[in-house]
Amino acid sequence: MKRKVLVLSMALLLMVSLLTGCADTKGTQTPPASKGNTTGTSSDKFKSRTIKFLSVWPEDDKNSNGWIISELSKQYGETVDGFDLEYEYVAIDQLDQKVKILMSSDDLPEICTYESGVRLKQVIQADMIIDVEKTFTELGIRDCLDEGAVSLLKNLVDGLGLYCVPLGMNMEGFWYHKGLFEQAGIEKVPETWDELLEACEKLKAAGITPIVQGGSDNWPMTRVLNAYLVRSVGLNAVQDAVTGKRSFTDPEYVAAAKMFQDMAKKGYFAEGMNTIDPGTATSMLMNGQAAMNYDGSWKASNLNSEDNAAGPEGIGFFNVPVVNDSSTLLDYSMNCGNILMFSKKKYDDKVADWMKFVFPKLGDFAMQETGSFKGFAISKMPEDTTYYTQLVAEHLAKAQNAFLWFEAKMDSETSTIAQNSISLLYTGEITPEDYMRMLEETAAKSR
Repeated sequence: MKRKVLVLSMALLLMVSLLTGCADTKGTQTPPASKGNTTGTSSDKFKSRTIKFLSVWPEDDKNSNGWIISELSKQYGETVDGFDLEYEYVAIDQLDQKVKILMSSDDLPEICTYESGVRLKQVIQADMIIDVEKTFTELGIRDCLDEGAVSLLKNLVDGLGLYCVPLGMNMEGFWYHKGLFEQAGIEKVPETWDELLEACEKLKAAGITPIVQGGSDNWPMTRVLNAYLVRSVGLNAVQDAVTGKRSFTDPEYVAAAKMFQDMAKKGYFAEGMNTIDPGTATSMLMNGQAAMNYDGSWKASNLNSEDNAAGPEGIGFFNVPVVNDSSTLLDYSMNCGNILMFSKKKYDDKVADWMKFVFPKLGDFAMQETGSFKGFAISKMPEDTTYYTQLVAEHLAKAQNAFLWFEAKMDSETSTIAQNSISLLYTGEITPEDYMRMLEETAAKSR
């Protein structure tokens, strides 16, 4: 898909489809998927069944997608007989292995969290999940999907189609603690990488931890490496290396790994960052224990909560600073978060009925309850939209081009090495040359 089309979908159609698309479903009931209905006596209700949901999110965390799916499912359960959502949690670093085991036994659950891109593409090619665009069209709920998210998801699987639903419409960059910036004498947010490094020096001199990442999950650290790589090489840096047009061992690619390691050596990252989980990293930012955290717009739900000690406007956001003219501040890292895919083998009228209830409501419910964009159309923005939600909307509207996260186009083995080895790069146990050489050797096998 040409970048121009992708940009149009994500930047322009996003803001249109957020406010149009599906009609307001508040207070309505789901059309039955088979004989029976959702009104009348209990015996007249649609007969549902247990539906299994494999999730990487805690079910009771209101800031998580798991809670949103669970709450909407509870509402659905009130309209039908015999429904139960069987919730299974798996740690995100174990998800890929879990899914592969389930695929090998042909036992994917009805609803399964996964990662878009190369990994999802493999499931599509195995013919184990439903065509979401076709299914949602048949169910009459296709217009509840945000068109920007649809374009991005299709692009991630090289145009094979839409075989998942998003659980986010996210842009990424640096969240920063305004009070700590002021304390360190930083008068404006960095727009170039040199300015970012200068800000880190000022923060460090003031006794403030410059940057914290949830390094125990690995990907929050590869995001920082990727940020410099894209800004120094170009928006398609990783895809060019994966396809062989460039090499991970090219000097510019090694330089990105060296930048990450040098920042660690200079003390710009939190001590022991490779053992800090993402939730703790967020808390450290909000509590003033660190000045910056590279993360996504999904963090707005955390910032909107009462747990944010920085207050309703105490945290700001800036896009990844530029290194040269290979990209601009109007180019954002964008993604749809972890996605949901649905077992083809276990799809039936029971799952269809659940879908018709949950997904037309998801965009509005997520916005009203957590102030976050989920890649679904929003029929009406709340009148009391928070500062953080407005901030996300403003940056999404600015986006003219998009680039992907580090592992998006990598095959499974290369992705695993990229994430599992980033901690060794952080601690200095391997060199930048070694890190990139391992990626090149693995990526070359799948070209």
